[in-house]
Amino acid sequence: MYQPNDHFPILDLQKFQEGIIADRDLLFHELIGPREISEPHKHDFFILLLFQESVGTHTIDFDRFVLGANQLHLVFPGQVHQWQMADPTYALQLMISRRWFESLLPALRFPISYYLKHLVIDLSTANFQSLLTEFKAIADDLQDGEILWELIYARVKVITLLISKIVQDNYDDYEQYQANPIMAKFVQLIDEWYKSEKSVAFYAEKLNISANYLNVLSNRVLQKSASFLIQERVLLEAKRLLRISDKTIKAIVFDLGFYDNASFSKFFKSHTNMTPSQFKAQP
Repeated sequence: MYQPNDHFPILDLQKFQEGIIADRDLLFHELIGPREISEPHKHDFFILLLFQESVGTHTIDFDRFVLGANQLHLVFPGQVHQWQMADPTYALQLMISRRWFESLLPALRFPISYYLKHLVIDLSTANFQSLLTEFKAIADDLQDGEILWELIYARVKVITLLISKIVQDNYDDYEQYQANPIMAKFVQLIDEWYKSEKSVAFYAEKLNISANYLNVLSNRVLQKSASFLIQERVLLEAKRLLRISDKTIKAIVFDLGFYDNASFSKFFKSHTNMTPSQFKAQP
């Protein structure tokens, strides 16, 4: 997810800094009323969206989420997203640089792969108010004549800690990740090697366990086979490349490590019931 790719329309934080001091590690926006991102794209920074109310949809990595009141949305660096918001919409948005994001990872107490399962979180009134307080405090801090970035960073760290606590309180599957660090490492390795290495044996060797045991763990913890997790990551990148990159299908086949167009098409159709060309041509 975090590997740069020049063939995506990637927006960096500087694109959003017109009219303010450049090279900030954080931007704050207030989103009011209808707005649309019609073309899917990805960012090289971390986005936190706190919705007080909204109507519409937010699509993150091809999963469509219905907007509503008291929601928190997470968009990680490298994820593809787009949205359609209608009246009434009121949300607060933090855009956090990759540098800050990477330094804040310890405050996200679980592996990133876990948060990817919970990109949209429905909040209790109390949790919404706790986050809203911190978001608004950051907005106020940014209005000061001399910005104290250490304080703002501390507030963002509080927000990430609150997110971890909310996730822990809202979902019970976090225990599986805590109890099985091997799986967290496996998912991390997939993200690093999926383009060139698609065999379970490769990852098992990296983890110093047998391929059979890796499959047992994967099925027990994530209810998916190890091979399916690898294929799932390849499929996600294939979808990203087909929909929003300027690469040809032939180039995508090469980039994802497939032998030829036929093997890629067979793989893609087995998971989507569409050929790569059909998927790419979708509106």
